[in-house]
Amino acid sequence: MLTYETFGVSRKDREPLLRWMVEALELAGCRILRSSVPTHAPFRITFETPMGERMGIVAYAFLANSELTKNRPADEHRFQIKYGSKDGRYHELWQDPFELYTTLFLGINLDDDFFVAADPVLHSPTRFFISLEFKERDAQAILDQGWASWERIKRDQRHNEYPREILVGGTKAQFLQLIRFERVGKGLDPGHRQLLAEKIAERPEILRPKVVADVTRTIDSSVPHAVAEEFELSEPQILDLIQSAPRLKMAVRGWVAEVHLRDELSLVPGVEDCVRIEEEGGADLRLRYRGSRLLEVECKNVLRQKMADGTIRLDFQRTRASKGDPCSRFYAPEDFDLVAACLHSCTEEWEFRYAPTRGLDPHKNCPGKLSNLVRIDQRWIEDAARVLEAVAEAG
Repeated sequence: MLTYETFGVSRKDREPLLRWMVEALELAGCRILRSSVPTHAPFRITFETPMGERMGIVAYAFLANSELTKNRPADEHRFQIKYGSKDGRYHELWQDPFELYTTLFLGINLDDDFFVAADPVLHSPTRFFISLEFKERDAQAILDQGWASWERIKRDQRHNEYPREILVGGTKAQFLQLIRFERVGKGLDPGHRQLLAEKIAERPEILRPKVVADVTRTIDSSVPHAVAEEFELSEPQILDLIQSAPRLKMAVRGWVAEVHLRDELSLVPGVEDCVRIEEEGGADLRLRYRGSRLLEVECKNVLRQKMADGTIRLDFQRTRASKGDPCSRFYAPEDFDLVAACLHSCTEEWEFRYAPTRGLDPHKNCPGKLSNLVRIDQRWIEDAARVLEAVAEAG
């Protein structure tokens, strides 16, 4: 039995949104198995795709429009995120622990037949009396191309920037593609979320299920790896499985970056005891350099979109802040010794640039914290040894 917070909603206002999603799935050739009533949200739909997949969604869906609003830009579109009473509380956006259902967080423009979806992981928890804005140029890109993605920046009253978020939008014909995208992209950092969205625009078939090649071939009993033994699969079979499952492939990217970083730093002359740290909320790697104390390294993925002059950017902050302390979202200089910026989401190469944490800019509004607005400028260098030496000498 599914257990998540539900809200009573107006059938007149919400039924068109539910009907739009059902029609979009039917347009893609899906067979609807079950659809929830339009008087309670979020909406739940289970269906079968033309390829025989059984899938389900839990959709936090809202009406998107471009009506003129006082003191707001004339080219602005928005959807009101509004459920329940205006109590100011934060509400968790439900995610299926068994991953049978995919959570959507989206606005639907019923007049022009398109949707705009935000990252439900990034937006959880959320208040339900806020709005999410996008521009006319974004709506036009959706209508022209059928599928589009872009970066959105949100600021609070102190002009602190929330984590950069990537919005995706599509026409009615792309709704099933959105569901596949959110299944695969759940929990991705913004840079790789946008990279995935762009790859889908080029090759939509990468999200469709594939048949694992040669899964019935004889297992190579000489393979010593513990995972291969546990799964009773050969290493090539495991790699075939990862290749055939886009969601699994995307899920391992964060760990892949850390492994590449560990391998690169391990080859630096003078580096010893270089290991990944499996602790939630801490740095990613720990090492010694030429007999130094233990140094901690944080690995961060850059944003996909460059600045106009070609500068690569890093959104350097945590996804969430502690309740009552918005500054807890930002890092402090003493949290770790150096930062490794992974450029993969921008260059599609597993390469890094390094900078000492204490050399980064302070935050303008949060004393003792580091700015989240980071440019990969001349302070960030490719030579890890130079940065490690500077950090080790500083003590």
